[in-house]
Amino acid sequence: MAVSPSSSVPARAAPAAPVHAPTVGIVGSAGAYGRWLRRFFEERMDLRVLGHDPAAPDSDPLERVLEAADVLVFAAPIRVTVAVIDACVARSGGRERGRLWLDVTSLKQAPVAAMLRSRAEVAGLHPMAAPPKSPTLAGRVVVVCEARLDRWRPWLQRMLAALQGETVQADAAHHDRVMALVQGLVHAGHLGQAGVLQAQAADLGPLAALMPFRSASFELDAAMIARILSMNPAIYEDIQFGNPHVADVLGQLSARIARLHALVLQGDDAARAEFRQWLASLRAGIGDDALAQGNYTFERVGYLLADLAGERFVSVHLPLDRPGSLRDLLHLFERHGVNLGSIHSSRTLAGELHFRIGLPGDCDPRALAAAVADVDASGTGRVIERG
Repeated sequence: MAVSPSSSVPARAAPAAPVHAPTVGIVGSAGAYGRWLRRFFEERMDLRVLGHDPAAPDSDPLERVLEAADVLVFAAPIRVTVAVIDACVARSGGRERGRLWLDVTSLKQAPVAAMLRSRAEVAGLHPMAAPPKSPTLAGRVVVVCEARLDRWRPWLQRMLAALQGETVQADAAHHDRVMALVQGLVHAGHLGQAGVLQAQAADLGPLAALMPFRSASFELDAAMIARILSMNPAIYEDIQFGNPHVADVLGQLSARIARLHALVLQGDDAARAEFRQWLASLRAGIGDDALAQGNYTFERVGYLLADLAGERFVSVHLPLDRPGSLRDLLHLFERHGVNLGSIHSSRTLAGELHFRIGLPGDCDPRALAAAVADVDASGTGRVIERG
């Protein structure tokens, strides 16, 4: 995105100290994270929010945002973030002194360096998730790259606490090297798998035709492929091409896949011995504790997938978010003698929080029907779906 011209506004003196309820400005307010952040700041932190985005003609003029915002958040696309920040530095002309500038892009070194060309206090943030349907980042990781923080540090900590994510501190250079693995390597691997699946589709059918044969591993990989291909392709393009460390990582990946390919083609005892030695080396490199934890995580996800695949279930939305709501719901099923196989909280595609209750195959249909009717009639919940 490019910043749009606007009329000038008389300069406002920079605050001597962070205000308790600062005005927040979002540059890139029409994008997915810009829209989510506006709701977060307004609804979760009860703050006044201004937003500028050339893609939204009715957004606030950039000059107004630069003049009024105590906290300025850059949520522009990766490929234009540095240019947008540099334009704001030039337009702000020192008015940002004593204020706080943040960004939420997937790369940190170049955006943080650009923000440091201002006179504001600076931190780079990277939420390790697309904008969620939930109102916070609970259960997600937020990487924090502190660059120049003093008086705004306590307020930033309050903001991070309100986000409810798991925070990890890193300097910007280390962050970008790690992202070449956490994002670049992972995305490239799944895009490569998607290409193979596409090439094999003429003989074996598309992805949907393979799913009846799924293992937990295949189902997870298929979900990752679907996630990547359903999102904004520009994000994945910029992660691959915008991070200077990705090329080296992909070279290493390519070399290891090529060696595995050569061993499989060779196919003799020597090739198998080298493969076994390779696996042993990888196991030793990862370590027993990490292997045990990762294997346990996989098993937990496998159980979850098995529960969610059950054909007998009821999904219920609880409109009253209060202590005891779930207990009241479960009591209705107990009263009608309906045994429960599993229960998981989740969100619908529209973002509505609900509980998916799995049922055993021998569940009495008449008792279940009575319990479901009681859920709706009592006002305890609203049945969204049942199978």
